[in-house]
Amino acid sequence: MVLKTFGWSFAVTALGLVAAVLYGGWTGFGVVAILSVLEISLSFDNAVVNAGILKKMNAFWQKIFLTIGVLIAVFGMRLVFPVVIVAVSAKMGPIEAVKLALNDKDQYQQFVTDAHPSIAAFGGMFLLMIFLDFIFEDRDIKWLGWLERPLAKLGKIDMLSVCIALIVLLVSAMTVAKHAHQHGGTHADKAETVLISGVAGLITYLVVGGLSGYFENKLEEEEEREHEEEEAAKKTGKPVSAIALAGKAAFFMFLYLEVLDASFSFDGVIGAFAITNDIVLMALGLGIGAMYVRSLTVYLVRQGTLDDYVYLEHGAHYAIGALAAILLITIQYEIHELITGSIGVILIGASFWSSVRRNKALAAAEGDDAGSGDKTEVSSGV
Repeated sequence: MVLKTFGWSFAVTALGLVAAVLYGGWTGFGVVAILSVLEISLSFDNAVVNAGILKKMNAFWQKIFLTIGVLIAVFGMRLVFPVVIVAVSAKMGPIEAVKLALNDKDQYQQFVTDAHPSIAAFGGMFLLMIFLDFIFEDRDIKWLGWLERPLAKLGKIDMLSVCIALIVLLVSAMTVAKHAHQHGGTHADKAETVLISGVAGLITYLVVGGLSGYFENKLEEEEEREHEEEEAAKKTGKPVSAIALAGKAAFFMFLYLEVLDASFSFDGVIGAFAITNDIVLMALGLGIGAMYVRSLTVYLVRQGTLDDYVYLEHGAHYAIGALAAILLITIQYEIHELITGSIGVILIGASFWSSVRRNKALAAAEGDDAGSGDKTEVSSGV
């Protein structure tokens, strides 16, 4: 099972490390290894959240996620995306941007750093909306009940998450504007950039999330209707219609997953510049890490880990909230990569431990119930 799920990841790791040695020697090998670990640690929460969505999709779309999705994640976000943002921010063609990345690495890194406010605002708002919609939803299982119960009550207010997200974005933009004014207006257009990028992130979430939710609901309605018809008459059924709806639902959920992965990868791409500004080593290291995130997602789905450890999804969404806050804060202030990488692992680790304790408590309770039942049988027999 492990080899089947992680086989491609192991193969890509071997090829990537060999390529790193051929390109940059043992120094390149070390850099790629560190970047791979960085990407996995930063994106573990991504895998948990992805698994919650992917388990609704059939085996075909899970395979699409692992093939086409990997191409988008590895080559799109980890290789093409850094080049695109440099091309846009520096107003140059993609070929010139690639040449700059290979020949003038310091200048290339500077362009990426200059583009960070727009990237952080877009990704921060997208992830913030995911977090807010999660904590404002009333759930049967609650991890931090003292916090989640009152938030679930507040969540009954329409559009609350959108209002809060816009307020956070407005505060972020005003903070940037105030800082620019205090420093002579050297970054006067930065606040406008943050606002536009943040609104774009919010719109992207609403459009993609809304479409995937719409088709998912349509699919559930169709399946329920077909079930009722089959109960009434076994010959009735519309498999073609069901497959078409399933395709639309799965497609938009797949699209949602890709945008989600892109938002998660922002911090990994930006954080990678703290280790190297070599685009080749960066693509190799982050690409290897992205493969493991993909495989881990499928592993969680197939093993049913989210059903066994019920608080994992909670921990992952709290990690999303923390990452959203970090991205928005880094628009103006620097935060060490160690904090960014460790906070998600800590939150997910805590939720996993809470899940283990819950399972043990439930098992002990079932054991006590079984024991008391045996005693009842014995006493009644006597």
